[in-house]
Amino acid sequence: MSAGNEAGRIVPPEIAERILAAVDARFEEQLRRTSELVESPSLRAAEEPAQDLIEQQFRDLGLDVDRWTIADPELEAHPGYGPPTVDYSRMTNVVGTFTPREELGRSLILNGHIDVVPEGPEEGWSDSPWSSRIEGDWLTGRGAGDMKAGLIANIFAFDALREAGLEPTGRIHLESVVEEECTGNGSLAALLRGYTADAVIISEPEEDALVRANVGVIWFTARVTGSPTHPREMASGFNAIDAAYELIGALRGLEEEWNAEQGEHPFFEDLDHPINFNIGGIRGGDWPSSVPAWCEIRVRVALYPGTTAADAWSRIERCVADATANRGGRPPFEVSLTRDGFYSEGYVLEPGSDAEALLEETHREAFGRELTSFTTPGYLDGRVFVNYGGIPTLVYGPVSENIHGFDERVSIESIRRCTKSMALFIASWCGVRER
Repeated sequence: MSAGNEAGRIVPPEIAERILAAVDARFEEQLRRTSELVESPSLRAAEEPAQDLIEQQFRDLGLDVDRWTIADPELEAHPGYGPPTVDYSRMTNVVGTFTPREELGRSLILNGHIDVVPEGPEEGWSDSPWSSRIEGDWLTGRGAGDMKAGLIANIFAFDALREAGLEPTGRIHLESVVEEECTGNGSLAALLRGYTADAVIISEPEEDALVRANVGVIWFTARVTGSPTHPREMASGFNAIDAAYELIGALRGLEEEWNAEQGEHPFFEDLDHPINFNIGGIRGGDWPSSVPAWCEIRVRVALYPGTTAADAWSRIERCVADATANRGGRPPFEVSLTRDGFYSEGYVLEPGSDAEALLEETHREAFGRELTSFTTPGYLDGRVFVNYGGIPTLVYGPVSENIHGFDERVSIESIRRCTKSMALFIASWCGVRER
């Protein structure tokens, strides 16, 4: 007997019931594994102990495991590659592959990222950011929402089929990637290694909804330099920190220009302030009694889907050049720009795919309500698979709060329901047979 694998059609009710019951039966273990992963700090360039945990879970499921360092000349030459500031030679992706005895169904990638953002001052947290505390419906800890709950949900959604006595009839790749928070190079490396499929699910914390579109992102550092004076003469001299604020003002002007263009970009017309230029860091000067000769600002810039990173970068360069040249007779200064992270383009998930139609059905079955979609001004790895693989990519996952902030947390009941929806999707998309 085989079932599923028809466009927009969920598996028969008796099979769906077995799968949903299997998710419930293993859910306490799923939470335990999620907590274990949260308690393994996986900050940038320190992800390997957490990847060890993922690799072992893949092996326990009997998957074929591929683990490799992402340092690769082909990756560096790709137009979607973001220049990193860390050594990739010891940073690994982990992929576990299920290959059916006879490949009759459609293939699927279940993708998630292992890296998390810095926790910030620990005194801002109610408890240790790595304590994985459960209170009521919430599991708290750095990375709990973004996105270790989703990463473990991928594993348990896949495993629910086995627990239900079923076996997929399509090829499935479970991916745990690095660098999503900084460059997107981890998912890009997996695609370039040959991992493709008929659809992708990325179980990011997306409020039980589907992401329709999101912005691209560029990271860069601007270093302002010039010839300063003694503080007694600073009125007629140069202060690099003051000049950096002038530069920030010019960038704010470009930000305003781009936001004024939102009506030209589908799915962004009604979004409040879709383009954000974030000044994420500033440092400068050497001595309180010396006028600073240098100042650096770190900037994160958003761009619309359809705008290439190269075109956006050219506009940024022109904006900076104009800011340094038009100073009303005041001393000139120099600005050097260095790209040091994301160099990514946004994407749109065009409506009407079979994958989206099926997710609507599985979501309705798991949640008892209709699936909604939205546009986000944040970055997601969906751009890798949509823009460079031509694969419909469903970014869909549980409700969370305070991601990238203090007391980050994820809804436990939302995890359960998203896992059920994804398990039904796997069975319906790939097809299943009795084990």
